[in-house]
Amino acid sequence: MNKGLRILAAAGALGLATMSAAEAKTLKWAYVGDVNSMDPYSLTESFSIAFLNHIYEGLVRYNENLEVEPALATSWEYVSPSVVRFKLREGVKFHDGADLTADDVVVSINRALHPDSPIRSNLPTTTGVEKVDDYTVDLSLSGPTPLLFNFLTNIVIFDEGWLVEHDTVAPIDSSKGQESYATTHSNGTGPFMLESRRPDSMTTLVVNPGWWDTPKHNLTRIEFTPIASDATRVAALLSGELDFISPSPLQDAKRLAAAPGVRVLEGAGLRTIFLGFNLTDQLNDSELKGANPFQDARVRLAFAKAIDLPLIRQKIMRGKARLAGLLVAPEVPGFDPAANEPTAYDAAGAKALLAEAGYPGGFGFAMNCPNDRYVNDEEICQAIAAMVSKVGLRANLTTETKGEHFTKARNNKTDVYMLGWATLPMLDTYSVLTAILHTPDGKYGSWNPGRYSNARIDEITEQVGTMIDEEQRRALMREALRIAKEEVAAVPLHQQPLSWAARDGVELVQSPDDKIRLWYARKQ
Repeated sequence: MNKGLRILAAAGALGLATMSAAEAKTLKWAYVGDVNSMDPYSLTESFSIAFLNHIYEGLVRYNENLEVEPALATSWEYVSPSVVRFKLREGVKFHDGADLTADDVVVSINRALHPDSPIRSNLPTTTGVEKVDDYTVDLSLSGPTPLLFNFLTNIVIFDEGWLVEHDTVAPIDSSKGQESYATTHSNGTGPFMLESRRPDSMTTLVVNPGWWDTPKHNLTRIEFTPIASDATRVAALLSGELDFISPSPLQDAKRLAAAPGVRVLEGAGLRTIFLGFNLTDQLNDSELKGANPFQDARVRLAFAKAIDLPLIRQKIMRGKARLAGLLVAPEVPGFDPAANEPTAYDAAGAKALLAEAGYPGGFGFAMNCPNDRYVNDEEICQAIAAMVSKVGLRANLTTETKGEHFTKARNNKTDVYMLGWATLPMLDTYSVLTAILHTPDGKYGSWNPGRYSNARIDEITEQVGTMIDEEQRRALMREALRIAKEEVAAVPLHQQPLSWAARDGVELVQSPDDKIRLWYARKQ
């Protein structure tokens, strides 16, 4: 922790020490996994980004209704069709006491645009940024950008001096095992400051007494603990050791709802859980050498037909998931209700397709899933591995922590992998097109490690990124989703439900994107 942050943290701690017990509000929160890094530019994993939004802020942000509103910028205007001018909020200070200026915005956006940045696809049409004066910056675009402000909600602002001092101006990619000073330290402008960080144990935040905004929360401290075990999380909540858990296990919903002093918060979520394929020339773990059956769409369709989605929904998801035929939820612009029928379970049809493709006896392959990221992720994958084995598809299943899983998946070290996508920060089908379905080329396909490729989807992706006509945009995105469905680019499973649980007296805002925003939380 740098000197300025230590001073502010100490000042915050001193302020808390003078409060009465009734005034000090510590929220004890547990999630199924840990924050992967303290650097929000080092990864695109949404839970970690959501956590870091308590520390760092962007020019704009989503409010509790998922509407874009000003944050570190107070206003903006198009000074030309390809240049947006932002006026910065004056008087904002970083946690170490440094003033926010245009120099910080310039270095931050250039860090995001760097060729080695894992989040560069979050600014697909941004070509540069220039300082106009100390509190004005111009953002240059390659063309019209209908989702610019949606993108900018995930582009946070660093202190230039802090980055330079700690030799971390250049971005790093945590999925490749890279680390820097920003991996374990932070210095933002947000409502909370990092007090301590013990990976896989506890991360503690304290309130930022100098936050520029008027707080809607009354918290003074957040103690975050990763607890992978559902039973342990639930027991800690019931005993009063925790105030809030996410996710709340679906199998315990009735017990928690009936427990005194506890309530369950549930809702429809945007996150679609799906399985992706390695489509390169060689499987990672198979008796087959020099071949990859998954390159054949008939084999991918056989895989999909071998999965009994209604049974998974009933037995593992306790009837609470929404089965999916597409890679986006119904609430997301670009969704096509006519194409959303999930692939029907048909074991005989799956066997016939495998035989037709030349694999009547099936084959083995590597399958990897997280065990601490999505609702019942490990159980779902175990069930699917058993189901597909009945048609001859022999999954060598590995379940692991999300950090290990995402590193392996993004580096194409597996043949079938689980991923969940909530279209954040865009809240638009364009998110799926750019990250998952476009051919990987450095700018696009950051979450397409298996190298699925379709020229028409690539063309549509690049068109809708600059298309202002919303009706035409949505029609093209529906077309792209139908192509992906027909080619079985991936196997959608369901939209997982939102499921949290909290002690009575803890007030939380639960949004469909499942991002936790504790600057709206209150504790009695």
